[in-house]
Amino acid sequence: MKKILITGDVHADFGRLNALINRKKPDIVICCGDFGYWPRYQKYDFSNIMPQGAKIYWIDGNHEDHWALRDRTTDEIVKDVIYKPRGSTMKLDDGRNILFMGGADSIDKMHRTEGVSWFREEIIQQKDLYDLTDEKVDIFITHTCPEELVYDLRKGYPEKSNEPSNIALSQLWKQYKPELWIFGHWHQAKEGTMMGTKWYALDYPTHGGRWWMWLPEGGENKVT
Repeated sequence: MKKILITGDVHADFGRLNALINRKKPDIVICCGDFGYWPRYQKYDFSNIMPQGAKIYWIDGNHEDHWALRDRTTDEIVKDVIYKPRGSTMKLDDGRNILFMGGADSIDKMHRTEGVSWFREEIIQQKDLYDLTDEKVDIFITHTCPEELVYDLRKGYPEKSNEPSNIALSQLWKQYKPELWIFGHWHQAKEGTMMGTKWYALDYPTHGGRWWMWLPEGGENKVT
């Protein structure tokens, strides 16, 4: 069985990501958005990422260069570091199916410049919900959370309430009812259960809370 490690927002802190991989030696790493995809800026150098034999999969957060993502020619930005587009899936060796859905709203967009440091495409779009898998989905990996969880998380960031991405994820939850849901964005380490779905919110590396976890084996989070 492959060892799968999940992280919250990395924000281009590839040094800490490399150190974590070196310590824990996972087979697969999955990042829940705000990975740090800014290829038009020289200081964000993806050659600094060292997978060390692992495969790194990441979804987009709100703080990425979404125009560069739109114009990319490959999902593998460097060897073994692979972007998972919104709505894409991955089947694990144990048969469980992961659905990936990046995107969220930036609460600081009024201080950013459109097309440079902020992009309207950051939130989940209606087109992102088209042509999704008809298969059973067991695990959601998303950047933000569904609307039902906002109350549990909004005390730290009330500005992150009432945004379209949360509503879109609520629609997906009702459609698939996954067993497990892991996300970042809120910069908090929390967990709970929502109508049969076990969820985990992950922090980011320098904030002090849990910013990574091992993917539980199938059945560990089943609610009876």
